[in-house]
Amino acid sequence: MEFKDKRVIVTGGTKGLGKAIALSFALEGAWVGVNYSSDDESGSRTEVELKGLATKSLLLKADVSIGSDVEMMIGRVLDEWEYVDILVNNAGIIRDKLLMFLDEKDWDRVVEVNLKGTYLCSRAIIKTMIARRFGRIINITSPSALTGRAGQTNYSASKGGIISFTKSLSKEMARLGITVNAVCPGIVSTPMIEDLDQETKSNLLNMIPMGRFGEPEDIAWAVLFLASEKAGYITGQVLAADGGLT
Repeated sequence: MEFKDKRVIVTGGTKGLGKAIALSFALEGAWVGVNYSSDDESGSRTEVELKGLATKSLLLKADVSIGSDVEMMIGRVLDEWEYVDILVNNAGIIRDKLLMFLDEKDWDRVVEVNLKGTYLCSRAIIKTMIARRFGRIINITSPSALTGRAGQTNYSASKGGIISFTKSLSKEMARLGITVNAVCPGIVSTPMIEDLDQETKSNLLNMIPMGRFGEPEDIAWAVLFLASEKAGYITGQVLAADGGLT
């Protein structure tokens, strides 16, 4: 087991991609803490699944856009685990609207959760990684950051900011044994995608050179690779796991 007893935090880790990432680490022997903000039902389900897989697990309720929430969350983890090896900044939201209809509240909320949350969680955990001269930070971004998308000025800006944040932080941490990278998932098969009408799904598939939607596990394995010893000489990079979309 490559990640046996490695200590991992996944934000936004009780649904979708985040949950797939968390469970994949657990299957590889890691201790896994999953963060969520409000959906207690999905949190409880994921907690039960993790307890059946991981040596140790934590369910961490916190709003990653609020500094005091993040400090309390990381403080609890460090009290129980002493340190963290791997941080996956996955928490994110979408509030899509054309710019002319996009109010300031929706702009701010998306940027606060997606970009500020990445900053707050990374800042809170970085000292323990520096002290041990080892760490992996993997940030989840989006094709919208690379190509743009109508109706997503707020989301694209937040995810583009994550790429720039990743590259800058990687340069700060490179001599300290800490790598900082990003994964850019493509269109992933989720209940939302499956519920689309056939014409829409066909149009989306035609955009993907590989001719299929990604699976959550495709993204999880990209994250696990960047967290592994095999990726120890890779930092400041964006790994697109998108079937050739970008």
